[in-house]
Amino acid sequence: MEGLGLGNGTPPCRPSGIAGGIEICITFPTEYVKTQLQLDEKANPPKYRGIGDCVKQTVQSHGIKGLYRGLSSLLYGSIPKSAVRFGVFEFLSNHAKDESGRLDSTKSLLCGLGAGVMEAVLVVCPMETVKVKFIHDQTSANPKYKGFFHGVREIVRAQGLRGTYQGLTATVLKQGSNQAIRFFVMTSLKNWYKGDNPNKAINPLVTGLFGAIAGAASVFGNTPLDVIKTRMQGLEAHKYKSTLDCAMKILRYEGLAAFYKGTVPRLGRVCLDVAIVFIIYEEVVKVLNMVWKTE
Repeated sequence: MEGLGLGNGTPPCRPSGIAGGIEICITFPTEYVKTQLQLDEKANPPKYRGIGDCVKQTVQSHGIKGLYRGLSSLLYGSIPKSAVRFGVFEFLSNHAKDESGRLDSTKSLLCGLGAGVMEAVLVVCPMETVKVKFIHDQTSANPKYKGFFHGVREIVRAQGLRGTYQGLTATVLKQGSNQAIRFFVMTSLKNWYKGDNPNKAINPLVTGLFGAIAGAASVFGNTPLDVIKTRMQGLEAHKYKSTLDCAMKILRYEGLAAFYKGTVPRLGRVCLDVAIVFIIYEEVVKVLNMVWKTE
């Protein structure tokens, strides 16, 4: 993927880690709301009437800081997650480019799929499991997790390391499809923009626009998997025998619309997320390439 190459040996973990950390701090409240809406199973009436009501109830009960419940788990995981994602994509794409250094859209999709699967297994599944449990715990009558490390210790004590890997299959499916869609769309747009000139510079705002489009495509493409993943990682995960069982129960008791719970807040977060990450990543790459340039 032109524009993502690190050139003069700049390690991918540096720019991608910086980008990931900044993005999470900016967008986390939308992630919190999305997760709460996805955990809110059909009831008479449901706990939340919508996005605004979720925000209102959270702030009334826990203050503004309540919207950042679970942030630490994502923040601690954002640097390794982004490093794995971009590092694996760089590795795979460097072997998939043609003689002119161009990466076509189909190969980009496969490279993105590989990057998504690796980040899911190595980082995202335990990180997301802890995040979902923290957010779900806040709605309990007597929250039991006092902080990130206390929460992780309690989860491992009660469920072992397996407790941090709930919903692995759903997470792999979600992250694999996420990155396959995003890198496919991003590569397609950049190749279209550059045309016959692979060295054509891209304005950061254009990069951000392309990133937002890629993020939106991934939201509409795999939100059902995100809902299933969230349910499989919540405090009520024991109700589901498997990823398929979870999907079937949601369909049977809540209908098709339940698979798109949290779409609006997720759309806002993901579009901003992907746009910010790609802009910061590429701009930091430019700076680091100048700093470490050896020619």
